[in-house]
Amino acid sequence: MPGRVVIISQHYPPDPSTTATIMAEIAGEAARDADVLVLSGTPGSLGHRARTGTQPRIEEIRNRMPEKRALARRATAEMLFTLRAFVTLLRRLRRGDVVVTVTAPFTLPYASVAAAWLRGARSGLIMHDLFPDVLVMSGLIKPTSLIARAIRIVNALMFLAIDIIITIGRDSERLLLLYRGLTPDKLRFIPNWATLPVAIRPVDPQNPFRRITAARFVVGLSGNLGFTHDPAIVFEAARSLREEIDIHFLLSGWGLGFEALKQLQAEAKLPNVSPVDRVADGELEVLLVAADVWIIPYRKNVAGISVPSRFYNLLAVGRPVILVSEPEAEAALIVAENRLGWVVKPGAADQLAQVIRLASRTEISPMAARAMAAAGNFTRERAMVGYRGVVAELLRGREGSSS
Repeated sequence: MPGRVVIISQHYPPDPSTTATIMAEIAGEAARDADVLVLSGTPGSLGHRARTGTQPRIEEIRNRMPEKRALARRATAEMLFTLRAFVTLLRRLRRGDVVVTVTAPFTLPYASVAAAWLRGARSGLIMHDLFPDVLVMSGLIKPTSLIARAIRIVNALMFLAIDIIITIGRDSERLLLLYRGLTPDKLRFIPNWATLPVAIRPVDPQNPFRRITAARFVVGLSGNLGFTHDPAIVFEAARSLREEIDIHFLLSGWGLGFEALKQLQAEAKLPNVSPVDRVADGELEVLLVAADVWIIPYRKNVAGISVPSRFYNLLAVGRPVILVSEPEAEAALIVAENRLGWVVKPGAADQLAQVIRLASRTEISPMAARAMAAAGNFTRERAMVGYRGVVAELLRGREGSSS
C-alpha cells in the first residue's frame, strides 16, 4: 500500500496567519500526488478547501490558543496540543507514511519526529524558526541556561532521527550544521513566497491610509511584532525625525510589539506617527502600497533564526525595504544582492533615522522595479515544485535511510 502524507500544524485556515496559509498550500499541492491527511489545531478547519482540485482530508485536534501576552497559559496550551498531536500521530501513522510539520509551536517537531520514528514513518520539518535561539535572541532565556541546553540536547536527538529539514533562508544552514546529528544531505532550501500579485503600484494620494497625512514621504511598519522584533527602534527614529514634516510614520500590526508602540505613542503623541490596528487580509495590498518604504526591525542576532514572511509581499508591490538586521541574514542578503533598499545595524536608532532621511531624498522608482523583479524569484509556483519534490523524496525514502 502506498504511503500517506500526514501534515500536522497548529495553524491552518481559517486561521489568518502566514503559517496557516503556507501549510494549507502545501497540503493542497501534495494532494495532487498522494493521499494527504491534515491534522489541524485550528477550529473550523474542516470547512477549508484547497486551491487545487484535489482536497486533503482534514482532522481537527482539540486546541485553544490564548493570546501571546498570556505567556503561561499559552505555553500550557501549546504543550497540551503537542501531547494530543503525539497521541493522534501514533494512532494515524503507519510504516511508509510521511509526516510533515512546522516549528509552531516549537515543541511540535519533537512529537512529530518521535511518533514517525516509533511508527516506522519518515519525517520532514519546515524550519520557520530555530529554537532555543529565538528565545535567546528575544531575551526570554540566557544562552547557557538549563532550558537552552535542554532544548539543544533534544534538537540533536531529533536531527539524528529526522529525514529532511526544509529551510526558508540560506542563513539557517550554518547554525543547523553545528549539530553533529545533522548532515548537509538532510537540508533542502525552499524560500517562502509573495501572496500578492507582482505588479506596478504607484503611490496614490487618494489611498485611504495615505490620506492620514499630508507628508510627502511615508514610512511603513506592518505585521506581527513579536519577541524577535524591536519596534522601539522605529519609534526612536520617528522621535528623532519629528521636526521633519515631509516624513511620516504609518505603524500597523498586532502583537506585543505593536501594543508597546501604541503605548509609546499615547505617551509621546508624536505628530509624525499614525498607529493603525491590524487590517483585514482584503485590505493588506491597500496598506502596503500606501507607504514609500517599509521597515522590518529585528533585534540582534536574527541571522539563521527567523525570516520575515511579510518581506516577499513588499517586493511584490514594488516597495524598497529598510531592514534592521545583521547583513548575513536571508532578507538582508536579498536586499543587498538586488539593491532593494538599506540594511541597518540592530539597536542603532540614530543610524535608522539617517537612513530614513536618505531614503526620503532618494529616487526610489529604480528600487521598486528591482523589487518586483526580485519577487519573481519567490513565487508560489516555484515553492510548490520544491515541496512536491520533497514529499515525493520522503515517500520514496532517502537513499541510505534506515526507515
